[in-house]
Amino acid sequence: MWRILAAVAAEEPAAPLMVPDSVQKANFAEAVNRLVNLDFSQVAQNLLSETLWVVIKIVIALVIYYIGRWLMRRLVRLIDVAMEHRKVELSLRAFTRSSVRAVFMLLLILIVVSTLGVNVTSLIAVASAATLAIGMALSGTAQNFAGGVMILLMKPYRVGDYISAQGESGTVREIKLFSTVITTNDNQTIYIPNNSIATAIIDNYSTAPERRVDWTVGISYGDDVDVARAAILAMFAADERIFSQPAPVVVVEALADSSVNLKIRAWTANANYWTVFYEYNERFYKELPKAGINFPFPQMDVHVKQD
Repeated sequence: MWRILAAVAAEEPAAPLMVPDSVQKANFAEAVNRLVNLDFSQVAQNLLSETLWVVIKIVIALVIYYIGRWLMRRLVRLIDVAMEHRKVELSLRAFTRSSVRAVFMLLLILIVVSTLGVNVTSLIAVASAATLAIGMALSGTAQNFAGGVMILLMKPYRVGDYISAQGESGTVREIKLFSTVITTNDNQTIYIPNNSIATAIIDNYSTAPERRVDWTVGISYGDDVDVARAAILAMFAADERIFSQPAPVVVVEALADSSVNLKIRAWTANANYWTVFYEYNERFYKELPKAGINFPFPQMDVHVKQD
């Protein structure tokens, strides 16, 4: 047996199978005959028919796309009007508009692609796999979306509120799918990711209709605190923006190194907060000296001891 196998292995490889020249000539003649007898008019007709059908599908797809966009805008507008009629808050309305627009745009793209003859089932499978991979890479985006949902459910702030969060302060202009848009006092537009703001400490200054204004004013040692208190309360009593209830308060906060510090508190409407704060800074400076109250400079008493 081993001898037979060794003999077979030692044999020279077989020569490649050669096609006879007569067979090659016959095949070439048959190809030439088909080309000569080819009905070019039929080929052109089929090509024209296929091209026309492709053009028709593209036109239909474009028509569906533009009609779908028009219907989507109308639907979003109807939903917005319905929410406005039911007095739904602006933040939820903006979030709903963005969500509905994204969902309908995705459906519209699938319909257009299906109209062009692409297998939507396989496309969805590929898109699902891609979405999974992208979702794993962009997990923060999903967290921002979840943060936006939490904000709408918990409602720590609404569109139009003045807030301070993540080191930024401004008026909430819009709550989007993935971020909150605020406008600062100097008209800067800042986008804060919803995930970070949903888990951060938020100061909402617009929750209550009224707000307390605080000042600290230092007067000289030796000045009459009662006179200063009476002068300040008289200013507040003559100002309709300052609420009588809760009543304004003027108390001695601290006996500092160079001054007696008065803590002044008064309540006003939320919208008047900054106007009242800055205006009375100036009024205290101008009117308290008229009542005999002085503002001391920082000073230090030095005692020299001689041996």
